[in-house]
Amino acid sequence: MTCRVAKIHCLGVLLLTLAAVAGPVMAASDVLTLGRISDDPRNHYGQLKPLLDYIVPRMQDLGIRQGRVLMARDVRQMANYLRRGSVDWVTETPGMAMELRNLAGAQPLLLTERNGSASYRSYIIVRRDSGIRDLAGLTGRSIAFEYVASTSAYLVPVSELLQAGLPLDPLTAIGDTPRNGAVGYLFSRSETNTAMWVAKGLVSAGAISSLGWENPRILPPSVRRELVVIHESGPMPRGLELVRPDLDARVRERLRELLQAAADDPQAAEAMQQFFGASRFLPLDAGHEAQLRRLAESLVRVHREVE
Repeated sequence: MTCRVAKIHCLGVLLLTLAAVAGPVMAASDVLTLGRISDDPRNHYGQLKPLLDYIVPRMQDLGIRQGRVLMARDVRQMANYLRRGSVDWVTETPGMAMELRNLAGAQPLLLTERNGSASYRSYIIVRRDSGIRDLAGLTGRSIAFEYVASTSAYLVPVSELLQAGLPLDPLTAIGDTPRNGAVGYLFSRSETNTAMWVAKGLVSAGAISSLGWENPRILPPSVRRELVVIHESGPMPRGLELVRPDLDARVRERLRELLQAAADDPQAAEAMQQFFGASRFLPLDAGHEAQLRRLAESLVRVHREVE
């Protein structure tokens, strides 16, 4: 990369980082804008831009001349971008996707298969020698979630605990005791941290995805042998592509067609891999819609009873 190109690239990433803080960029009819909720805009830019660069030239007959990436710091900022028309297309986790549908009318376009997995589950794990065999055994104990934006390691397990009649109590530090027989919770910031906290006895349980449980880079076999799954959720989509509700129908349908065909186009292979390991984009069927409805219901309950 030449010095000039490097400077331009760095300037572009800096502008995207500032946009994630300052506010939306005005929409332009010849620009296709791809959005993502991010706490790491520099890294995510490199994952998003190649697929956008693949898509944009294939929309020139529709008047699309440029592609732009715009990150938001949280779901409410992204919802604002969608309402203002500053973002056209968003790639997100299913939980955040349902938040954006609730807040801004975002429309699910396609399901995203990542690294060959179109769906996954939420697991609640404990130490094998803990004596805890089910959710009821967590009463008066502690659990680690990853972070509030995680579908599989926060939203779904919280909903399942509430469904089991177990109230939750936020803890300020490891070792705190939850009040009134509730389940105390903390955030670990990563699935690896969650597993290690459980294995070391720092918390009684942890919530991770089924993909994390099966991935030795996240959960080394030596640690996994000390742990056991006591609860698993139903399946949910691995990821979702969404569009703003008032996006030009021609652009929306072309985007759908291009994404669905990308898995069979060698020219898209590298961009797909960089796009969070996307392997295919699939249509949503009735089963997926039912899963998303359950997630939307879980969001309402978690917001009402926990947040």
